[in-house]
Amino acid sequence: MRDVYETLRAQRPIAYTTVMTTMKTMEARGHLKKRTEGRAHVYRAVEAQNRALGKIVKDFLDRVFNGSAEPLLAHLVRERRLSEKDLEAVTRMIREKK
Repeated sequence: MRDVYETLRAQRPIAYTTVMTTMKTMEARGHLKKRTEGRAHVYRAVEAQNRALGKIVKDFLDRVFNGSAEPLLAHLVRERRLSEKDLEAVTRMIREKK
């Protein structure tokens, strides 16, 4: 857990307890497995990052946007959170999906 904390802290200020709570929540939800080595807890991902991300995004959409992706996508576009490259990629994916 200390390695995760140090990596996150290098990117932005964050409390150790926040990292600990988040990792415990992820373990409880089945995203992480924990084993003890001496006094340290060692975590590992239960599934591939892409699959885990898909579950997290689906859960977020269900809880926050009642299952609809449109409000999230509209917000990202309106708030300019998507670069030109991102917009082109999304446009390409939409065309391919049709």
